[in-house]
Amino acid sequence: MIQTLKLHGTDKQLYRLVGPLVMDPEILKSNNNYPFKTTDQFLWFIAINGKEVVGFIPVEKRGGNIIMNNYYFNRGGEEAFSRLLVDALAVFDEEKNVYAVVQIQHRMIFEKYGFKIEKSWKQYIKMRRSE
Repeated sequence: MIQTLKLHGTDKQLYRLVGPLVMDPEILKSNNNYPFKTTDQFLWFIAINGKEVVGFIPVEKRGGNIIMNNYYFNRGGEEAFSRLLVDALAVFDEEKNVYAVVQIQHRMIFEKYGFKIEKSWKQYIKMRRSE
């Protein structure tokens, strides 16, 4: 059974839950070796199956914008990730500027929840949620 949590970016429980993942070389490689970051401006949505973290979405509030970036979900974890995305969008439902930096292979997941492409790069897409 998947459980979802919402934690502030400096919550000590956050480090305990996602620390082993964000320091795992394979997960870093899947994130193109870009480090995961957090501050008190972040809200993290975390999916847990039993005792295992199966995915997360860090959401940053920066200058009137909501930015989803550097997310992770394990192989086969699309359902858990979709639940996290729904949870995050519910929290920021009133926000007009919700952006996501998305790995190209996950584009359809975000499109399912109303995101449209704004800009494309080689491996990522900047998307914005349509109203």
